[in-house]
Amino acid sequence: MPVERLHGRMKSMDGAKNSSRCLTLLSQLLLGVERSDGAESNAGWVPRRDCTDAIAASVASFGPPDFGELWGLAASHHVVMRAFPELHRTMVAQGNQWAESVDRAMEKERARIEHALSFLSPICEALRDVGNVVVIKSLDHWPDLGSDLDLYSSAASADVVAIMRDRFQARLEERSWGDRLANKWNFVVPALPELVEVHVGRLGQTGEQVTVTDSLVRRAGTAQLGGYSFPVPAPEDRLIISTLQRMYRHFYLRLCDVADTAQLVESGAIDYGYLKSLARSAGLWDGLATYLVTVAGYVKSYRGDNLPLPSLVNDAARFGNELVSFRRKFLRIPIFPQAAKLYASEWTRLLLNGELRSTLRLTLLPPLAAAAALEFKFTGTDKGIW
Repeated sequence: MPVERLHGRMKSMDGAKNSSRCLTLLSQLLLGVERSDGAESNAGWVPRRDCTDAIAASVASFGPPDFGELWGLAASHHVVMRAFPELHRTMVAQGNQWAESVDRAMEKERARIEHALSFLSPICEALRDVGNVVVIKSLDHWPDLGSDLDLYSSAASADVVAIMRDRFQARLEERSWGDRLANKWNFVVPALPELVEVHVGRLGQTGEQVTVTDSLVRRAGTAQLGGYSFPVPAPEDRLIISTLQRMYRHFYLRLCDVADTAQLVESGAIDYGYLKSLARSAGLWDGLATYLVTVAGYVKSYRGDNLPLPSLVNDAARFGNELVSFRRKFLRIPIFPQAAKLYASEWTRLLLNGELRSTLRLTLLPPLAAAAALEFKFTGTDKGIW
């Protein structure tokens, strides 16, 4: 093997190893915790005794490049505001010279979130004039925030586009094939770094899901966050949307997904009977149960305890955390044959429901995915397709 290729391979292996170290530390900071007595907020989560030493040892061994990668991984997993406060406390206790940099990183992220919310609130108010609107995905990570501002609207697409253009001078991003199938629109709003992504009337990668949208709107609640009031999904609908994203589209988990779902399960707010009924009607029950059991397995690997999932969830799961692997910065779900079988179950249920248009849309997913993979191989991006 040429020296250049060997050096490149060794460098790649070192990079993967370092990424794994960062993932482990972030997981310890997020999941190796327990709620202190009487605590009602994220500030009430404290490290378990058996994780404190491990966290301290990891932090002490990190140098400037490691903290740079840790920041990048935390940002891509949307966990900066949940993981970094304990990281900062540990660094201060050790007298670590980079503690101030971590503090500045948190301040920068806090400012980004406050700025984004100042736009999201009036956008929601404006879209309410033409239909129901619910903020999906983005606020699930609170006190973190997603990289896009995602909304669902029951309004007509033309009305959504008109509102965004007329009131916010937004520019419409070029739509990919996948965007068109999903009936999804991305807007660039002046002075707002985050894209505003609006799902109109449909959910799912190909817009195949209309069964769950009635529940999403009908059962939406209100969350008071950052001094604003936002319409947000009920817990069961949050899990449906997370499952669609993780198990049927991206095929990977982020630490925010694990932390968000664990917190939701532990809150006791989930009506599992309703969740099963809704998910089964949409052909998503097997995938949802698998998602929950996979998250529970990952949490257990850091806490030692199982999440309180009912037997109806455990019995329906196709696999768990044992098949998840950390590659290319994320926790990867196996596509063949595991995820492919989940796709087949969704397709079959939609067909049996007589939802022929939705079934046809979903049938387009495999060739769309193949085209995206081919485009990425030759150009390094799947933009315009996926």
